[in-house]
Amino acid sequence: MSRQNNRSNLLERPMMVRAGVDAIILYFADHISESANQRVQQFRDYMQRNAGDWITELVPAYSSLLVYYDVLQRTESQVKHSLKELLESLDDASTSGEQQQVTEHVIEVYYDQSVGPDLARVAKQHGLSVEQVIEKHQQQSYRVYAVGFAPGFAYLGEVAEDLQTPRLDSPREKVAAGSVAIAERQTAVYPLPSPGGWNIIGRTAKTLYDPSSGELNTMKSGDRVRFTGISKEAFLAQGGLLDE
Repeated sequence: MSRQNNRSNLLERPMMVRAGVDAIILYFADHISESANQRVQQFRDYMQRNAGDWITELVPAYSSLLVYYDVLQRTESQVKHSLKELLESLDDASTSGEQQQVTEHVIEVYYDQSVGPDLARVAKQHGLSVEQVIEKHQQQSYRVYAVGFAPGFAYLGEVAEDLQTPRLDSPREKVAAGSVAIAERQTAVYPLPSPGGWNIIGRTAKTLYDPSSGELNTMKSGDRVRFTGISKEAFLAQGGLLDE
């Protein structure tokens, strides 16, 4: 992910590409950046409020937006024309001061090698102490760039440069739910037990995937996330589980 955050990262006009008989993908930039992701989320939210029922689904990613539409209501050329008009009207709304609402989530983490098997190795790899790794991981406010891989799995960016760590050469067969991890410029929390190749540095007791609540994803693209450390006792009191 680029550290640049200005509008020069964006394409002057998003590129529209056919993505199937009922879908068009809009590319807002040719690389990943926070400014491009902000533009993606802004347009997604604007479409949800203003596009109408010819939209069947919107799928945001790092720097693109996949738009599914009802072929019984619009042809591909009509959809492209409508998207162009919506983009222009969004620009007008942005100029007039329309603001995006951002939700911030605070995730309490027990940082310890007993639940973060890669914590010491990440520290050694960067010439840092374990305490410095923990401190640096908590200093950032992370943006939810995308949600995917598994229900509730949010890709957060971007990690401080001196914490950026490559994925494991061989993924683990099972990573515990709540595991907090780093991979390259991103950090994340595994919401469910699953295979995974990210570097695990701690664990949270917070539930990030609860289908009984009626909301599959606790976090959505465009939200912000902060991590804060807690003691083993607090982690256990919140229902956190240690490895057997």
